[in-house]
Amino acid sequence: MLVARNNVLLLLFCLVVLLVVAQSSFLPPCEPINETVSVEKEGCPKCLVFQTSICSGHCLTKEPVYKSPFSTVYQHVCTYRDVRYETVRLPDCPPGVDPHITYPVALSCDCSLCTMDTSDCTIESLQPDFCMSQREDFPAY
Repeated sequence: MLVARNNVLLLLFCLVVLLVVAQSSFLPPCEPINETVSVEKEGCPKCLVFQTSICSGHCLTKEPVYKSPFSTVYQHVCTYRDVRYETVRLPDCPPGVDPHITYPVALSCDCSLCTMDTSDCTIESLQPDFCMSQREDFPAY
């Protein structure tokens, strides 16, 4: 009876693992993608909308069944591994306001801990092309 119960539990465990692997194989992998983003700066009347490479995709995560106040769980997110920095100039900034903004361009991505320097680590964020001020599209090359 005990052997049969252990076999059933092992079978269920294997099925769950197979389902997780199968489900994750249909999700987009963590990789650079082209995305329309916007940048704006306090003091400048317009935001600039343009195309760049960002990191996007699925990373395997785990949620513990038992949560202890003494243990910490770190979730991995799709974030930048290698970046190049580019600078754009915001239009119509008044004198005394630096019109330049430097932003990261994804060259490669990785599932790792979220780095607040280069990533939006919030649960629900604004869309990448959201502007608070008047939009101006950057000409495509």
